[in-house]
Amino acid sequence: MGGITPPDYPTLFFFEVGQWWDYAMLLLVIALLAGGAWLAQRNMWVVLALFVVVPIALTIFWWPHSTAGTASAGWFPIVKQYSALAGSLCLVALQIFPRLRYNRWYLIIPPAILAVNIAEAVVRDFQCYGIHGVDPSQGMVTWGGPWNIMNGIAGILNLLAISGWVGIFVSKGKERALIWGDLTIGWIIAYDLWNLAYVYNCLADRAWYSGVALLASCTIPALMKFGRGAWIQYRAYTLTLWSGVVLTFPHFMHDSMFAHRSAHNPWAMLILSAAALVANVWVFAAHVRTIVSKRRNPLTQEVHADEATYASWVRDLASEEDKELIAARLGTTPEKAGFTSANGGASSV
Repeated sequence: MGGITPPDYPTLFFFEVGQWWDYAMLLLVIALLAGGAWLAQRNMWVVLALFVVVPIALTIFWWPHSTAGTASAGWFPIVKQYSALAGSLCLVALQIFPRLRYNRWYLIIPPAILAVNIAEAVVRDFQCYGIHGVDPSQGMVTWGGPWNIMNGIAGILNLLAISGWVGIFVSKGKERALIWGDLTIGWIIAYDLWNLAYVYNCLADRAWYSGVALLASCTIPALMKFGRGAWIQYRAYTLTLWSGVVLTFPHFMHDSMFAHRSAHNPWAMLILSAAALVANVWVFAAHVRTIVSKRRNPLTQEVHADEATYASWVRDLASEEDKELIAARLGTTPEKAGFTSANGGASSV
């Protein structure tokens, strides 16, 4: 595509070829972020250390000076860190204080934070449509194009498909995971494609870590048995940890030996954004179809709770009280909704 200057280093479609240690560091970052989130989910002492003591110490002694003269300088990384930290502590409070789980006003906070973060990125994608070259606000090369519009639309659809926050519950296992089942596997994959396309479009040279590694660190656990249904917790915790790393080690992604640059390939941006748009159109259409066919209210009910995967999460992880509450919101019983061991599958209601 015309107008885009190819980079002067060897590339592999999406990113530069790089060195073996770039790939090893990618895997290490994924493992450390996922492991940190896993520990924080299960241990309040880890929460206290990672989300209270360390951020306070770094806020006083390091972050005011660490990013000066780097690509991480400015207000945006600071706002990102503290907004992610606030979101994580909001989820921690749901684990600690049981009555908050039944407070509908408090339960609006997680979807509100999620929606605002998506909306901010959508606006940025649309803004980047008109940037061709070095973005003066970020100091990075950004190539605007139709991919920004496509991905902005994908983000809007992803935002509109958020539902079922009234059904967030804490699992009865020792990990006490926060389960938000209406963020289905399909929704998560659509979100990942959209978010990866956003980072690749608008923050291209950060996409190796802030896109690939960060998304993998919260999605891989969500696809495994120990993290099923708890994607929002892994997403909040890994984002908080990574935002802190960016402020603490601002040279890591930009000019260290582990920096891994984008290929700035217009076809890569177009294909990734097209995939995000297709996935989100499909998820949104299925979401609307379920709302209409089952007469669900996405503001007061779980839209997908009687579908097989969600029902299995409720059956295995929810307390008897939560099963009754979820079923009551659907106008049925735990047995008919497939929430009991005696009834192994979910049924329509």
